[in-house]
Amino acid sequence: MKKKLIGFALSAALLFGAGAVQAQSPGIKMPAPSPSQKVEQVVGLSTVSVDYSRPSVKGRKIFGEGGLEAYGDVWRTGANASTKIKFSDEVTIEGNKIPAGEYALYTIPGPDEWTVIIHKNLKHWGDGGKDYNPAEDLVRFKVKSQKNPRKVESFTINFTNLKQDAADVELLWDDVIVPFTIKTDVDSKVMSQIQQQVINGTTVTPNLYAAAASYYLENNRDLKQAHEWIKKANATDPKFWNVHTQAKIEAKLKNYKAAIKTAEKSKELAKAADNADYVALNDKAIAEWKKAK
Repeated sequence: MKKKLIGFALSAALLFGAGAVQAQSPGIKMPAPSPSQKVEQVVGLSTVSVDYSRPSVKGRKIFGEGGLEAYGDVWRTGANASTKIKFSDEVTIEGNKIPAGEYALYTIPGPDEWTVIIHKNLKHWGDGGKDYNPAEDLVRFKVKSQKNPRKVESFTINFTNLKQDAADVELLWDDVIVPFTIKTDVDSKVMSQIQQQVINGTTVTPNLYAAAASYYLENNRDLKQAHEWIKKANATDPKFWNVHTQAKIEAKLKNYKAAIKTAEKSKELAKAADNADYVALNDKAIAEWKKAK
């Protein structure tokens, strides 16, 4: 009887010890098969971010008949949970107004054309299954897909072709590229600031005058007004880059004689600041404007 009790106690101790070791053992960390990524891009004066998981090709056929993602089926546009896209301000995507907020990004692949879906329900896992309701789509629009000569192993979402008020989003996987364009309202926001801080401003600094003049120049607005503002900026605080802006405005007003004289002043200021780039920029402009006289 004593031997049985000793044997039982020993077995219990061994069993408890094994459990304790198992409980204390750290988990085995392994690479995720579809690692997550968050990309963020400032577009104009707005921020656009995408949160998604990145599956890999791994030698499989990806799109079309017999592929991982069949033509005509809704796809989460990534792996794991549905891909999320977030806009800090209202944007326009391929002509569709999208209010500020976060949405699920779904797509329906096709051989030459894809449907892109901005969906209001963020809670679906994967492609949504039976719970996916098209009535919860905010918008659907079609875009042309492109053949990618350089195959992409891991699904990638990029921001490309950045402009002052727009950018392209590219979906890349295997040998397919699917682009769509996001546009933001920059002009009304900038013009509102100019109205408040420059036109109606009580204490307007040289920097504010120069910024407003530069915006008018770059966006083909009232050049005479731009010229007045840049002269005010340069009258009290002549920076070589702002003096060069004044020269460009004068040239655009076809007053090449004044433009050349102003560019020469900008060049001298740039020399004093040891800025070779602006010296060269002014030399090039002066040569062009002498021909245009």
